[in-house]
Amino acid sequence: MKKGKLRKVFPGGNTCSGFYSYYDYIIEPGATRIFVIKGGPGVGKSTFMRWIGEQMLEMGYDVEFHCCSSDNNSLDGIMIPAIKVAMLDGTAPHVVDPKNPGAVDEIIHLGDFWDEGKLRKYKKEIMACNTRVGRLFKTAYSQLAEAKIINDELNSYFDEALNYAQVNGVIHEIAKSIISQTETQFEKEPKDRHLFATAFTPAGHTHHLDTILQDVSSIYLIKGSASSTGSYIVGTLTHALHMHGLDTEVFHCALEPKKADLVIIPSIKTAVLKEIPGINFNPQEADNIERVKTYYTNNFLNPETLAMYSKEIKNCSERLQSAIKRAISYIAAAKKEHDVMEEYYIPAMNFEAINARRDEILKRILGYAQEFK
Repeated sequence: MKKGKLRKVFPGGNTCSGFYSYYDYIIEPGATRIFVIKGGPGVGKSTFMRWIGEQMLEMGYDVEFHCCSSDNNSLDGIMIPAIKVAMLDGTAPHVVDPKNPGAVDEIIHLGDFWDEGKLRKYKKEIMACNTRVGRLFKTAYSQLAEAKIINDELNSYFDEALNYAQVNGVIHEIAKSIISQTETQFEKEPKDRHLFATAFTPAGHTHHLDTILQDVSSIYLIKGSASSTGSYIVGTLTHALHMHGLDTEVFHCALEPKKADLVIIPSIKTAVLKEIPGINFNPQEADNIERVKTYYTNNFLNPETLAMYSKEIKNCSERLQSAIKRAISYIAAAKKEHDVMEEYYIPAMNFEAINARRDEILKRILGYAQEFK
């Protein structure tokens, strides 16, 4: 049996607005089953989901791993598209509760498998860890808020130098090219899905673009110093394509979660991707990408205006990187503190009983899968 394809995305991110969630887009309405997993740190939520996902991959099902932006080794959820089944971490900061209890959603509480007596012995230490983690994330978010202010200043210099008529010409050209490959679909409401392709994590600015774009064969790549121009192009195109009736997957900026870095049009295996600062990804090197058409937005910048603000641009770029670096250091410190907290929970867990529950859930998922055959 051929192994299924694994796709990795981020459903939430550490942003200038704090923790920002696109959890509602992990699975579309009308799901077969949504398992919401509750429990403390170190109780095995991520391991539980990962094991289920890996088993389904081995059986030939494509699976999405929804990665945690605050822990590079953890999952916030998994989704199995072919059978419309998802498992979600329902604990803070991405609190999830059943919307259709019993009919669609149910809670798996791993707290049923811990020794309360062992945990109460470390009540003071656990509460102190929680307080420290909260403080570290608050500081990280203040650094990202500062980074956003600096980024706004940086982009203001590029905006002053930018010829927007030429940029809009690029948008028109790409939109015309994409729409010419599709059929207008106004008889149904187009679907739009929103997630993150990159995130600020304890290990730095991380991406999974190679897996996100594995089914894409054609890319329009927007390159240039003015990152906001790339977001403007991708965002405007997303709106235009949606208006044309096309389903889209939109992947948002790690710093500014309402801005777009990438839009995929699944029906024609096509994407529009902007060059993302801090991310090293070259689509030309991907085996599945057959065509990359590149647009250089620096060609639309007035060199005299850029020269006039050269010192300010250099200063902003340095301050921006420094603020992001500080934010990542605090996210990493929060991860270390969270690891300490896990050490109190792990010895208190009955993992044998959790594994038995996990095996039971897998059997149920395979039962749902039979309904699709």
